Amino acid sequence: MTSADNAQPLEECMEVAVRVARRAGQVIQEAVKHDKCVSTKSTAADLVTETDHQVEELIISTLRDKYPSHRFIGEESSAAGEKCFLTDSPTWIIDPIDGTCNFVHSFPMVAVSIGFAVKKELVFGVIYHCFDETLYTARKGHGAFCNGLRLQVSKEKDVSKALILTEIGAKRDPETLKIFSGNIEKLLKAHAHGIRVIGSSTLALCQVASGAADAYYQFGLHCWDIAAAAIIIREAGGSVVDTSDTPHPATDTM
Repeated sequence: MTSADNAQPLEECMEVAVRVARRAGQVIQEAVKHDKCVSTKSTAADLVTETDHQVEELIISTLRDKYPSHRFIGEESSAAGEKCFLTDSPTWIIDPIDGTCNFVHSFPMVAVSIGFAVKKELVFGVIYHCFDETLYTARKGHGAFCNGLRLQVSKEKDVSKALILTEIGAKRDPETLKIFSGNIEKLLKAHAHGIRVIGSSTLALCQVASGAADAYYQFGLHCWDIAAAAIIIREAGGSVVDTSDTPHPATDTM
């Protein structure tokens, strides 16, 4: 496939995604300086702010003006009840603020994530780290990059020599906490070098793509959490699998 919509080359779509991700990042950089109106979604730890909605609207409206025949899946519109279906049509998968809790607390691990799928297959991803202005990009068959420098995952396969990233997630019921603490205990007993939680799945996965961390795991990710990051990981030489060790398309978690 050489085009996203029989008219727009993928290169052009990706350039547009980079520009709108940077614009969104500027909005977030400014908004973090001010008081925030914070609401909750599925749990008391599942936060959303007016800036999440504002940024998602900015991204979708900009892309829709440019590509009116494309489809869109956004975290906040989905949370508001909009049905999201992945079809063969060119589809943008958007997390306007990955790391909303971090954003609320001005903890500087916050990213804009934009993935793009055609015929249900991810073809490129753009992740913009809002506060240090780091741009991660990947296009299928063309490699993964951070600010233009090619990325390569770690070659470490020994857990006892690995730095592993994870995330707590929004669910805090006893069973979920038991599973979370049990997994941490297993890794510690395996003598992993370290375990880190940074509050942003997309940025954690970018650390894996860059080789700074060796692995990342989390249960309950949605497609917008992983779409852009999955292709960045793969183009950096890594793998994305589900809990049965099956290669994960990263677009079927809606």
